[in-house]
Amino acid sequence: MATIELVNVAHAYVPNDYAVRDINLKWEEGVSSALLGPSGCGKTTLLKIISGLLQPTEGDILLNGKRVNELSPKERNIAQVFQFPVVYETLNVFNNLAFPLRNRGVPEQQVKVRVSQIAEILELTDILKKNSASLSAAEKQLISLGRGVIREDMAAILLDEPLTVIDPYQKLHIRRKLKQIQRELGLTMIYVTHDQHEALTFADQVTVMNTGEALQTGSPRDLHIHPEAPFVGYFIGSPGMNLFDANRNGDTIQAGDVSIAIPDGANADMSADYKVGIRPEFIEIHQSEQAGAIVCDVNAVHLTGNARVLDLEGANLNFKARVEDTSPIRAGERVWATFPKDVTIIYANDRAIKSSNKEAIA
Repeated sequence: MATIELVNVAHAYVPNDYAVRDINLKWEEGVSSALLGPSGCGKTTLLKIISGLLQPTEGDILLNGKRVNELSPKERNIAQVFQFPVVYETLNVFNNLAFPLRNRGVPEQQVKVRVSQIAEILELTDILKKNSASLSAAEKQLISLGRGVIREDMAAILLDEPLTVIDPYQKLHIRRKLKQIQRELGLTMIYVTHDQHEALTFADQVTVMNTGEALQTGSPRDLHIHPEAPFVGYFIGSPGMNLFDANRNGDTIQAGDVSIAIPDGANADMSADYKVGIRPEFIEIHQSEQAGAIVCDVNAVHLTGNARVLDLEGANLNFKARVEDTSPIRAGERVWATFPKDVTIIYANDRAIKSSNKEAIA
């Protein structure tokens, strides 16, 4: 397995129209990672650049510290699993799995041992003799995955939306298998998806992308608790982060009727474009008046299974708060809301201003 690094990578399919730009990312050996973002944000372009299917307009690709821009996909030893299962339907499952090894001239006894090992991990042992044409989409995708990981000299495995055509029940099973095989074999694995649930439950490290830029890389917890850009906060979470347009007023940021002190030492340009963000689950809701809390009207209550989401209006702001499913709060009632400062984020020009102040605001 390999450490993969992109240094100042950019690519334009047509001159001066960049699909990705200023990409500096590093994936350590043996780590499960994900590229997460909406369709068209540049995720697949990055995978093609890493695998060698696409030469970047600018920048370098490093495998274990060595520049590999001019190496072909075969020379990079990187496997790719695509959205739609790719299997040889005239071959049975065993021969599909064995194909990459036989293509490299691996002795047949070693082929049998390795196919047996991978088939056991992926729970394909019972269907090794079955013709691949008769299999379900989920089984075919497991074969594609198995063929990708069967060679022991692979530098990395790249997965491009691999669960697109799989039904929801089978998605869970395959995602578990992906995680298992990544851990057991110590693979460097990069998983591309637009589905935050897939990314956050599979990967130890997630990079959120939008409009060709890598906005933030971190653990699922880091991205949830400390989104460094408004898009990260809004894209991750259900519902996503509340975001309010704001203005600077002296030493405070004003969002509606809410004033937030600018952290000491923060680089807060007077002319910056300001936003304030807080996740619905971090807003504290009270059913009686609290000192300093915002009085709010409950416009609607949405049932979401294990929680209720309140549509609130108060302090010249409209926002959502998430409460326990057992909450007695109903539409038409009045509540009081508090925004804890340690989870309320000020953004200046779409980047977070750090704060160590732990007091509550209203």
